[in-house]
Amino acid sequence: MAEFSPWQQRAYDQTVAALDADRLGHGLLICGPAGLGKREVALRLAKHVLCRGEPAAAQRSAQLIAAGTHPDLQLISFIPNKTGDKLRTEIVIEQVREVSQKLSLTPQYGIAQVVIVDPADAINRAACNALLKTLEEPQPGRYLWLISSDPARLPATVRSRCQRLEFKLPPRDESLAWLQAQGHNENSAREALDAARGHPGLADNWLRNDGLALRRQVATDLEALVAGRSGAVELAQHWTADENAALRLRHAADLALAQATGGGLTDPERLHKLGAWFDAANRTRDLLRTTVRADLAVVELLLAWNKVNERQVKGNRA
Repeated sequence: MAEFSPWQQRAYDQTVAALDADRLGHGLLICGPAGLGKREVALRLAKHVLCRGEPAAAQRSAQLIAAGTHPDLQLISFIPNKTGDKLRTEIVIEQVREVSQKLSLTPQYGIAQVVIVDPADAINRAACNALLKTLEEPQPGRYLWLISSDPARLPATVRSRCQRLEFKLPPRDESLAWLQAQGHNENSAREALDAARGHPGLADNWLRNDGLALRRQVATDLEALVAGRSGAVELAQHWTADENAALRLRHAADLALAQATGGGLTDPERLHKLGAWFDAANRTRDLLRTTVRADLAVVELLLAWNKVNERQVKGNRA
């Protein structure tokens, strides 16, 4: 089993202490930014709960958890749609009803049952109502753990019935040390951590998968657009031609934010425009998950970028 990061270990130790002291209730909301390892901690906690008793039985339970076949551990996420050609984008009521039915039964291994729902913020309204009933009627030895990077999307009635295990971005020094322990050199780690706004998981992912190179290319593309060396239509087609469209828009939004907050910018009008464009870039990124034509949405965004910078371009030409 992979070694925990320091922030994962803290969260795990805190929750194990609560479990062992019988201070952990039926429902647990494990929340915080995506990419900090919440699911891994939840699975390790499930192992702690289910692998008790005689050594041989505990070892067997551990093997079943590793294989994903333990009968007392349910992992609830997206399931295929009716036609089976892709996954649903919501967790639906049928899944929650199945969870409730299973939790009403005696654990097959006689110790406990654990249900992990990830991502819990994808539970639709009808399913949330069914989930609420399960949370309101806890049984001994039954654990329902909800993993969410956006807990505000869950109804307050659900949140209020769960204890909370919150993951936060770790201190910068700890993040840098962890990134270097993953094999990244210090300069690259610092650059990536700055780009990821202090998120070590994102920084690590970008360093491993050329995310920083993509960020630099996005900056170059935006400069070329403003300088007139590239057109909005061709650039939008390029940005949306592969699976990196959402990441390009994230980088673009962050680059606009960096301009607005980097110091030295005193023009209130430009600050306002950059802030508005930052919001527009994030909205456009959300649109990529809908049926809207991605290239057209990005064209509109890039044309707006030219408007943000038109005074600057005129000044340079003068």
